[in-house]
Amino acid sequence: MGTTDVGQLGSSATISMRRSVQGLLSRRRDGICYNVMSMGENEAGGTARESRQGNPDRVLTFTDGVFAIIITILVLDIRIPEDLESSSLGTAIGDVGPTFTAWVISFFITGMYWVWHRDLFNRVKLVNRDVVWLNVVYLLPVCLIPFASSVLGEYHDEAVALHLYGAVLIAASLFRMVLYAYVMRRPELLWEPVSPAHRRFGTLLSVATVGVYVVAMVLALWLPTVSLLLYLAVPLLYFVLVTALRDRPTTSGAADDFS
Repeated sequence: MGTTDVGQLGSSATISMRRSVQGLLSRRRDGICYNVMSMGENEAGGTARESRQGNPDRVLTFTDGVFAIIITILVLDIRIPEDLESSSLGTAIGDVGPTFTAWVISFFITGMYWVWHRDLFNRVKLVNRDVVWLNVVYLLPVCLIPFASSVLGEYHDEAVALHLYGAVLIAASLFRMVLYAYVMRRPELLWEPVSPAHRRFGTLLSVATVGVYVVAMVLALWLPTVSLLLYLAVPLLYFVLVTALRDRPTTSGAADDFS
């Protein structure tokens, strides 16, 4: 074998080795890139999944739908008997007076509970499993308002009916308080942290309504009409209290988020 052949053989071996090394490096580089891309896709997928699970939109949509149904069901109790003579129509309208009164009270109280929920979730950025279930539990007594309202309209002067109505409203207020306290103590679920004054006002609004409900239930034993008027006054008192807190310079900053 000549010198030229040996040189060519060495050159070919060098080229072959170089190509093998380049191929190995290329495959290693591609493998690293693939792994990095896979990790990125997994992280992106995990982030997207967490974002979907934490999005409060479905909770809000479901809750708004429940409140809309409750408001609609309430009015179904107001009915005039069919085939009435003209002379008895006025009497029939008068007979639905207690039912109409119970509807008005329940309409505004249901609206107040919806406003509470709206004010709370205006601050919520993310929901977790606990918030979802606490929200469902909050809706449980709220969904009983049409039933309690129907009983109240039929037996408006009976203490038992007034006690049932008050018990349903107290349960709704207490569950709302639990939901509010849970969310307010977890800043990671909020768009921005809330002040201690804001938390105090939110708790005060729930406690104040519970206090009025308890007084109404006690008075139902002797003064059913006064008890009924107290239930009617709760949404008005709530509105007046929120307005007063929003108008005071010392409390307006913490109360502006309440409607």
